[in-house]
Amino acid sequence: MTYRGRFAPSPTGPLHFGSLVSALASWLDARAHGGAWLVRVEDVDAPRTVPGAAEDILDTLDRFGMRADEPPVWQSQRSAAYQQAFDALRTTTGLVYPCGCTRKEIADSLLHVHARHTTLAYPGTCRHGLNGKPARAWRLRVPDGAAAVIRFDDRWQGPQAQDLATEVGDFVLRRADDQWAYQLAVVVDDAEAGITHVVRGADLLDSTARQIYLQQCLGVPTPSYLHVPVVTNDAGEKLSKQTGATALDVRNPLAALHAAADHLGLQLEEKRYASLDAFYAAATRAWMRRLTQLRGG
Repeated sequence: MTYRGRFAPSPTGPLHFGSLVSALASWLDARAHGGAWLVRVEDVDAPRTVPGAAEDILDTLDRFGMRADEPPVWQSQRSAAYQQAFDALRTTTGLVYPCGCTRKEIADSLLHVHARHTTLAYPGTCRHGLNGKPARAWRLRVPDGAAAVIRFDDRWQGPQAQDLATEVGDFVLRRADDQWAYQLAVVVDDAEAGITHVVRGADLLDSTARQIYLQQCLGVPTPSYLHVPVVTNDAGEKLSKQTGATALDVRNPLAALHAAADHLGLQLEEKRYASLDAFYAAATRAWMRRLTQLRGG
């Protein structure tokens, strides 16, 4: 199998340190396996996309020496592919249905459900019909019982399991604002690009079971997954644009790269390297050693 990995930033602002950690991990994993490293701009959520942010992110990656092996892909240009997958799910599986619930109605339902000591995220209100309400979003029905439990072995986090029925519920494929949902777009894009390995932050670990279930419904391969520890701020919150993350200093990429390597627990042979080429060569070797440690070797 030829390794194909990717880094998929959302252009909601400039690249920050938390995103750099994910980018570096995915880049090193691809290089350690002698594979291809791709970049996908995840601008499917148009309301959150900041004009010019994608170009800034691509320029920052270039300045940091991480250059994709193929031209970047933009989700905003792939609506037809998502529509085709959505139509296939509707016609071949019969698992897709319209949902007329507002966020407030779902929140109110959850209060009632939680009172019955269950953690169902969406209670299936519209599974059997809209009850006179207009369709807002479209959901994918998840299995019940043992079939709802999705298991996978994460290369960093170890064995994982999630019960889609009790922990997630039927999830959205197309949102009420007519935007394609992240879960559908990611699965379609990874399948079409032939992605074999997904390396990303542990904040997305919760999405993996849904994506594996979608892959099963669409009949496409499931990649190998690896979720690295997220970067947090002083308050213990995930570092993001919303929690005050600042843009990377493109004038001094080596300082940020060394800090990212430290966060990933990479034991470099020297404390500091004078060039990007020297850093990446050493970091790739350190990444291979880190993976061996995670496997218990």
